[in-house]
Amino acid sequence: MVKRTARAILLDLPPGDPQHGTAELIVIKRTRPGCAPYWITPGGGVEPTDRTVTAALHREVSEELGGKVVDVVPAFVDTVAHSHHEDGSLAHPHGVKVQHFFVCRLAAMDPGRRHGPEVDEPRGEYEIVRLPFTREGVTAVNLVPPSLRAYLAANIEGIRALLTPDL
Repeated sequence: MVKRTARAILLDLPPGDPQHGTAELIVIKRTRPGCAPYWITPGGGVEPTDRTVTAALHREVSEELGGKVVDVVPAFVDTVAHSHHEDGSLAHPHGVKVQHFFVCRLAAMDPGRRHGPEVDEPRGEYEIVRLPFTREGVTAVNLVPPSLRAYLAANIEGIRALLTPDL
C-alpha cells in the first residue's frame, strides 16, 4: 500500500530576486508528550477529496499555517517504509510513504486562521517557526526526514533558483 503526502519547502523571501537577500524557511516544531521535539515542513497526507497532490499541499498549508503559497515547484521525493496510521495502529505491514516536497513562496499567513485536526484535536504542540534558509539554519534543528535535511543543506542555492522568474 502506498500513502502519499504533500509537503512544502516554504520560503519567505524578500521581494525581487529570490537568489539574493535573506530567506526564511517556515517549519513546524512538533512536540509530542514524552518525545524529543522535531521540526517538519508543513504538509500531510493526500486525502481522497484532494484532486491532486498539489491541491493537498494547498489544503495542508491552509490548515496548518492559515497560509497561502505561490510559485509551487516540485523539488524532491522521498520514499520510506510506512506501516502505521497516524494513530499508531497497523495500516499495512509492507506499506510505503511517498513524500512529495514542493518548493514554494509564502504569499500570506495568518495563524489565527489555522484549522483541521492539528488545531482541533492536537496531539502535542505545533509551533510555527522560521529558520534562516542557510546550511547552518536547516542543520541547527532536528528537521525530519533526515533525507530532506541533507537535501536542503546541500542545495540552498539550487532551491532558491527554483523560484526565479526565468525558470
